[in-house]
Amino acid sequence: MRDLMPAYERLWAGTGAVGRAVVTSVWGSAPRHEGAAMLATSDGSVAGSVCGGCVESAAAAEIVAAIERGSPRLVTVGVSDQEAWAVGLACGGTIRIFVEPAVRPEVLAAARGPGGEVIATVIEGPGVGASLRVSATGSVSGEADLPHEVVREAALAAMRREASGTVTLKLSGGAASVFLEVFPRQPRLVIVGATEVAATLVPFARRLGYRTIVTDGRAAFLTRERLPDADELIPAWPEEAFGRIGLDTTCYVCLLSHDPKFDEPALRLALRSQAAYIGAIGSRKTQAARRERLAAEGFTPEEIGRVHGPIGLPLGGRAPAETALAILAEVTMVRYSP
Repeated sequence: MRDLMPAYERLWAGTGAVGRAVVTSVWGSAPRHEGAAMLATSDGSVAGSVCGGCVESAAAAEIVAAIERGSPRLVTVGVSDQEAWAVGLACGGTIRIFVEPAVRPEVLAAARGPGGEVIATVIEGPGVGASLRVSATGSVSGEADLPHEVVREAALAAMRREASGTVTLKLSGGAASVFLEVFPRQPRLVIVGATEVAATLVPFARRLGYRTIVTDGRAAFLTRERLPDADELIPAWPEEAFGRIGLDTTCYVCLLSHDPKFDEPALRLALRSQAAYIGAIGSRKTQAARRERLAAEGFTPEEIGRVHGPIGLPLGGRAPAETALAILAEVTMVRYSP
């Protein structure tokens, strides 16, 4: 939903009434994941997607119907279900979509905010449409009559996976399906070394939603002319730079300077942090020697095993853009691995 906010503001300014459909469950080969959303207005303007093209027009029609009806509805879409929508998924599979007459205030607040929360919404059973907000710290607020402890545990697990999904809860009034819509904190790609690979990597990463931070102690390399797309440039040595950044689980660290004066101190600092990914450029021989030095300094095999080196998946490319592609492919794999 976060990526649809510019479209939401535009549609809202035009009509004042914007409904939404959000994918809550997926089976088989459906092309979109849980949390994929579409917006539509009563005059037929749309934004976003729930299935990649197969049933978009029908989804838009359901949103318009929800606006006219004034109430939400859970809809099943799939070629294998004869009682589902008349329009099926051309690519096979089945999805369930929660269609609402308006984008709820709590969803808008989460989408506009910094992330780190889950909106737990009843989509089937007692109290359809009611929701709870669960923060990364575990605080729970909202009006839905749901067991807070159970919802908190499920929401925090979904937040750790960065994956929305649906859970079934047993309530006194009957079973309820609850959709956990995850709004993760924005991931940060922290690049040490303002190299040509870094300059190519930054725009790729921004397209994937990362906040990009490049640090280098060499002022001649760290310039806006070389890195016009970076969100932040930090002219400093690793210790100072990492102190300003505050490495945590949202950080994906790429050591690209190819200069031991920068890469080696940065690697040691990153290994002592909670960074989600640590990748270091260099040949296999360089990596082996680096691991030996780390072991001699007292780093455990588990800690040393956190280092991805040579950095990136082995795609075979050599050009800066190909190296950047390999790095982002590996970062993406690590980010979404169980």
